[in-house]
Amino acid sequence: MFDLIAGEDHDGTPILDVVNTLALKACTDHRHRIHYRVGDEVRSLTLAELDTRAARVARHLHALGIRPRDRVGILAPNSIEWVLLDLAVIKLGAVTAGFEPVCFEPDQVVKDYGLALLFTDGACDDGPLRDIRSVTAWAQDIPSEPVPAWHQGYDPADVLAVKFTSGSTGAPKGLEATVASVNSSLHEVQRMFAHGERDNLLVFLGNYLLQQRYWIYSALVHGHDVTLARKTDALDMARRTQPTVVMGVPGFYEEVRARLEGTILSASADERREAIAAEFGGLVRYLWTGSAPASRELLEFFNGSGVPLYEGYGLNETCIVAKNHPGAFRPGSVGKVLPNKRVRFDRDGILIVGSRHPVNHRYTWSGPGADEKIFLPTGEVRTHDLGHLDEDGYLFIHGRVDDVITLDSGYNVLAPLIEEKLRTHPGIQDCVLYGTGDTFLSAIVSLSPASGADDEELSRHVTALNKELLPEQRVHALVIAAEPFSTENGLLTGQFKPRRRAVHERHRPELSRLHRRRTAPGTGPTADHPWVVTASRPATSPANSHPSTSRSTA
Repeated sequence: MFDLIAGEDHDGTPILDVVNTLALKACTDHRHRIHYRVGDEVRSLTLAELDTRAARVARHLHALGIRPRDRVGILAPNSIEWVLLDLAVIKLGAVTAGFEPVCFEPDQVVKDYGLALLFTDGACDDGPLRDIRSVTAWAQDIPSEPVPAWHQGYDPADVLAVKFTSGSTGAPKGLEATVASVNSSLHEVQRMFAHGERDNLLVFLGNYLLQQRYWIYSALVHGHDVTLARKTDALDMARRTQPTVVMGVPGFYEEVRARLEGTILSASADERREAIAAEFGGLVRYLWTGSAPASRELLEFFNGSGVPLYEGYGLNETCIVAKNHPGAFRPGSVGKVLPNKRVRFDRDGILIVGSRHPVNHRYTWSGPGADEKIFLPTGEVRTHDLGHLDEDGYLFIHGRVDDVITLDSGYNVLAPLIEEKLRTHPGIQDCVLYGTGDTFLSAIVSLSPASGADDEELSRHVTALNKELLPEQRVHALVIAAEPFSTENGLLTGQFKPRRRAVHERHRPELSRLHRRRTAPGTGPTADHPWVVTASRPATSPANSHPSTSRSTA
């Protein structure tokens, strides 16, 4: 359909220049569509119409002074206006800066990140601040003369987008992504999955995440449908538009599993597959997950039912490094390393990633020392993840160095391993381990809305779990969060990963009381008699005679 080429792959295969195809060529695909929601109504546009409307939006942005390399910010939830703005920015040779709505303030964003314009909900069109709803009218404003070519194309080293780290270990850091890295990543995805003709990709994570926009770019260039949703209406949109591919994080699939598992446990494999497929509209051929580790139970539930759930691995600083896919699939791994990536492990077992087409070699916005911590002089990225390659070349990730808790005994405990085991209780939705510098481990847990689990049941779950663990891995206490972890209360990132520091700080009173008791022998929680403490009701010592601790609101 297009003939713009951005170089060659490692084996001589041409790499399609997706970015300049979007920027310089008009899409003429009237067969495939983008589906989106306005209120309760599901609407759609042909990809040709989407591209035409984006060109109209570009004309208005140009009139407002946007030129190549200018940064245009978008601070808003997913919407068709978000998509149109991003495509319009590309047509102008400019840079899209996507911001997670709950993490940034508009006025501060404009000042801190050198934005020419910032589009957000409800702005007053004052100076650089613009109401994203203006885009609707711009997209329908038919010009009286042909739309000109706004620029001659991006260079591979040019910046296409500003993206931000998740903030799970501190303040988000800003990174400018190069055109070459985007083209390379899309090339690798298409090589593995061959999205096309009959596909419809469901996208519901925030558009501020550059990788989520990849699927829209892919639709326009490779010719397939795409459905734009939000997490709150993802399954409803799936049932209405029948995607063949769903892009989600493990927490999303865990919710589906929790709802279905009890009802299809004794069903045949075919019946289980049909029930799972029906949750996503009935036509799904595979599910994609990443951003956080998927539990073995989750992978076994979907893959054992005949609905492939392919796990992968990547960082903002590296983009996609490895991915399971139909041609190479080993559950428990994150797949084989992509051909344009190379990996090694340093003497501490930390994964180092090199890229033929790097995202960048530094952060544009970060605190002192952040670049040196991540970006090596060799051009490689120190991931701070621990892992190994098996004999067949599959990559396994064990957790982050930041996830290691060092007890006062000197023992190191990898938190994700214990957290995954805690989450095997159906009532536990999320959890974060705590205990660095202390004698024992505690866990802050967020219960699922329909949990119904009481303190005694949770204590029994932890007691049984502790019998399978090494002494230093055993959990002595649970702190029940006063409210579920969410992006709205700042305890989850936009990729639905717990923000460890924020969770610890939110529950500092309970943790302080629990861990202060360790200096009084025989008075605190133990591995055999773990305590359960919440922020909303008086503490009890479940199923034992230990004295209770007082509970307070975090």
